[in-house]
Amino acid sequence: MTTTHNLFLTAALLAGAASSQAASHAGAPMAAASDTEAAGAMAAPADMSEGEIRKVDAENKKITIKHGMIKNLDMPGMTMVFQVKDTRLLAKVKAGDKVRFTAEKSGSAFMVTDIQPAK
Repeated sequence: MTTTHNLFLTAALLAGAASSQAASHAGAPMAAASDTEAAGAMAAPADMSEGEIRKVDAENKKITIKHGMIKNLDMPGMTMVFQVKDTRLLAKVKAGDKVRFTAEKSGSAFMVTDIQPAK
């Protein structure tokens, strides 16, 4: 008799947990994929780091930037040489320009993936 009682008790608890889980999410609106993408696009500039171009080396696909904290890389401010993902980025800047940029680690190198004039 206790086994049957335990089974009914377990089933009741599981059913109650499932209904409370559904109820807790019932009032929350679901974001459409386009809403989520728009929010991600709006958040992207906040992830950019600030810096000043020290040198552009188009021949070697490199750029030297004196930069502040790069949060996504957990890197403190310093001056360093980055590779560039797309050499067209180098045509946008020259030494002395204040910029906002994104960088990522690619293998053992650090690579600038986007660069824009600072506003």
